[in-house]
Amino acid sequence: MKSISYILVAVSLSCTAQTTEKISVDMEPKNSKVQKTDAEWKESLTPEQYFVLRKNGTERAHTGEYTMHFEDGRYKCAGCGSELFSSESKFESHCGWPSFDKALNDSTVREVMDYSHGMKRIEIRCATCDGHLGHVFDDGPTSTGMRYCINSAALGFEKEEE
Repeated sequence: MKSISYILVAVSLSCTAQTTEKISVDMEPKNSKVQKTDAEWKESLTPEQYFVLRKNGTERAHTGEYTMHFEDGRYKCAGCGSELFSSESKFESHCGWPSFDKALNDSTVREVMDYSHGMKRIEIRCATCDGHLGHVFDDGPTSTGMRYCINSAALGFEKEEE
């Protein structure tokens, strides 16, 4: 009788393991995460991009390529190429960094509480490669009330085709 119980438990565990494996495969996100070693990031990014995206740095105000850039198109993550913001959501905030009132959609960026430098802020990271982009504040002038303050070094741009 004991051996039958052990067999039933073993079969039950085997079925459970197979079911769990199947579920986890089906539940994987459609956009897989980009994972690289630190050396790979250093090789694929410029020193400034590496400082901002991988070391949570901030470029100096009013020095970024996209601060006063207002062409139609999409702003992408400089680390992985994921689309993050549309030119339609960009505005001049006079803060010294490119500013947007919303992300392209809810799954492009993720928010993380940032308590560095004695402040409490919401950090914005790329949802695909986890690169540091900047911060978001609730003092934006548009109807969303948000100001995504993003480092130019964290961005690339793809012009809209006419």
